[in-house]
Amino acid sequence: MNIEFLLLLLLLGSVVGIMAGLLGIGGGLIVVPALMFLLPMAGIEPSIAMQIALATSLASIIVTSGSSAYNHFKLGNVDMFVVKWLMPGVVIGGFLGANVAEWIPSQYLPKVFGVIVLCLAVQMLFSIRGKSQRQMPGSGATMSIGTGIGMISSLAGIGGGSLSVPFLNRHGIEMRKAVGSSSVCGCFIALSGMLGFIFHGYKAEALPAYSLGYVYLPALIGITSTSMLTTRIGARLASTMPTATLKKIFALFLMFVAGTMLL
Repeated sequence: MNIEFLLLLLLLGSVVGIMAGLLGIGGGLIVVPALMFLLPMAGIEPSIAMQIALATSLASIIVTSGSSAYNHFKLGNVDMFVVKWLMPGVVIGGFLGANVAEWIPSQYLPKVFGVIVLCLAVQMLFSIRGKSQRQMPGSGATMSIGTGIGMISSLAGIGGGSLSVPFLNRHGIEMRKAVGSSSVCGCFIALSGMLGFIFHGYKAEALPAYSLGYVYLPALIGITSTSMLTTRIGARLASTMPTATLKKIFALFLMFVAGTMLL
């Protein structure tokens, strides 16, 4: 640990908080690539860097998405039907994703992450021009879809907003409520995924000091100490910004992250 590493974590947390409140993401799409760059500064072995980045990202999302969800709830941006039926599925899927990540060789995890995000970016770009909407599926189908969202999100170390926001908006949920509801569900995806990584991390070798399984506590504290303060800025922006603009920002953000991880 050094002052440069700490300052970069604080800056990362500030950006993550704003983006979480604005887009309904937990911040994993920023945190995972950033930690892959920063963790070697803390002397962490490359063989476990991706697992630590994923686990620490999920742990930070619990705080970041929780703060974002609270601010969106105060602004009336949460759809309780969505939360009620999507949440059980995303919790189950989140734990399953952490188990799948343990089976994938470490060198392939960044590529898996990049491909997932690239698919999300393409989907969102097409949805900007698409005007047709569908009705929300029934409770059972919503729960099943939530399981898939949770599994993919945990595998990529994200809170699920990149999947759930386009899904909800496509099925008639207004963009601001899709963002707010996604923030609530993101907390529980992250919690179940983090627990899976903690469980598997206890068996890992070469873990750094101050780790809880694969969760690296110094990075977690540095990121969340600022992210939980800046989510309110993003939530207020989301409540005033036009929906089309919000979608364009979301799509461009996904494209940038996908390109970073793949290249």
